[in-house]
Amino acid sequence: MKLNWAERWAVNNPLRAVQLRVEIRWMKEKMGLRPGGVILEVGCGRGTGAALILREFQPAVLHAMDLDIHMIKKAKDYLPPEQRTRISLYVADVLKLPYRDEVLDAVFGFGVLHHVPDWQGSLSEISRVLKIGGFFCLEEIYPSLYQNFLTKRILLHPKEKRFFSQDLKGALRESKLSLEEFREIESLGIFGFAVKEG
Repeated sequence: MKLNWAERWAVNNPLRAVQLRVEIRWMKEKMGLRPGGVILEVGCGRGTGAALILREFQPAVLHAMDLDIHMIKKAKDYLPPEQRTRISLYVADVLKLPYRDEVLDAVFGFGVLHHVPDWQGSLSEISRVLKIGGFFCLEEIYPSLYQNFLTKRILLHPKEKRFFSQDLKGALRESKLSLEEFREIESLGIFGFAVKEG
């Protein structure tokens, strides 16, 4: 699902960049992801997360994709030339990732799943492309934040089959993604990482 004007503003403001910086540094401290891997960011938006992933994790290859071509264009404008040459930006759907099975060391997704009508299918697809022992780093919000009286009139989200804490954790387990470290406020949202099981 592509973002509307309000969502684009929310994900492209300076406070969002500060939040991502804190979350990515926390993930780096807790994870065993070594430099030199192959990493994908799904739903990369204007590229803030990709720039931080590049700096903190030093992958050999960093792919960053979004369903919305306008966001990819924003990322090309946002990222400085030296970073743009090290990040492969492209348009794709998280339900049909253009990779063979078990080729990625990590997948990052910041606030992506709650925009996807078939979010369980996207978890299966992320698991498919991750190597055994690979990391899925996620940040998600729950419907209480985006389907309340005010926000449901401004923000654009799927209305059916939404997930809360236990739904998300169950779907991660079904996709062979073991939630290892996370921080959560059960009524609001979660960030952390899961590891793909063998």
